[in-house]
Amino acid sequence: MTNPERALEIDGRKIPLDKEGFLRNLDDWSPEIAEAIAAQEGIELTPDHWDVIRLLQAFYREFELSPAMRPLVKYVGQHLGADKGRSIFLMQLFPPSPAKIGSKIAGLPKPTNCL
Repeated sequence: MTNPERALEIDGRKIPLDKEGFLRNLDDWSPEIAEAIAAQEGIELTPDHWDVIRLLQAFYREFELSPAMRPLVKYVGQHLGADKGRSIFLMQLFPPSPAKIGSKIAGLPKPTNCL
């Protein structure tokens, strides 16, 4: 049995998604797409979310992969300070899996070690 093609519709454009809701083409990402994916996850984006989304994208540009949880916590701590570089802070923003959900909203591939 084949899965039906998943897509987001933004401004009349169909944006293809994989079966888990990650963008098929990273170049399709935009803030509007991030808002739509976040809404599907039940998340309303705040300035703290956007700070982490920008860091996820920077991490991807630097290392050419989406970070797992531990590298994400460390990277956030290095760039936003120790108070935000904590698992609990990221869990509050992107439950239940900050690395996976954050990467999805940031338009990145699924981190390789996320279930």
